[in-house]
Amino acid sequence: MKEIENIFSKSPTIKEVPCPNPKIPIVVDTREKQSLIAANLLERKANISFEKLDIGDYLIEETCIERKTFSDFVSSMLNKRLHEQLINLKKYNKYFLLIEGFYYNYNKFNIHENAIRGMLLSIANDFQIPIVYTENEKDTSKFLITLAKRFEKPKSSSSIRHSKNNKTLEEQKQFILEGFPGIGPVAASTLLTEFGTLKNIFRTLPEELHKIKLDEKQIGKFFSLLND
Repeated sequence: MKEIENIFSKSPTIKEVPCPNPKIPIVVDTREKQSLIAANLLERKANISFEKLDIGDYLIEETCIERKTFSDFVSSMLNKRLHEQLINLKKYNKYFLLIEGFYYNYNKFNIHENAIRGMLLSIANDFQIPIVYTENEKDTSKFLITLAKRFEKPKSSSSIRHSKNNKTLEEQKQFILEGFPGIGPVAASTLLTEFGTLKNIFRTLPEELHKIKLDEKQIGKFFSLLND
């Protein structure tokens, strides 16, 4: 007797669909040129170009996208790079943070899980930056193509590039201070309010920093880096 074939045992083959709107260019930062995302975009015949972007990793019309794998997201939290990137991202009219490969195994990273939750909440509430989660590089490329599809008409050809260097003087001073170990946004802001200039801060004595509630560890790291 002929064996009856179980038609439900085989998953249908899904054919990849090429880019639905190849007229809209997806600008890819040159640092992402060798990534699997770029390869996926090329494979799906998306209209891409490689340019050096001062801000973000991808640019589609006036929308800037900062992409991070989950491990890169955590590491940029620890070295404070993320804070600066989020500020720069908001120099565009439209933007979002794309976190790729997000999973909830917080124990893998040398950081308390509540710090990760707190940062995600800060991005949404304080920075008011939308977050998009993708499974992997292939999924990310599909998101980019879907976004490109939303722009049906070409926009103005005027430049929409922004430079990460066009900060105000106060923002530049704050950025320099936050580069010191143990000096976060609150401490940096307090130092500038109390002493006014970077010169005054760098010339101050350790005991004067106690007045603005800096602890011994913060003060020690501050002067260790300053005097090294």
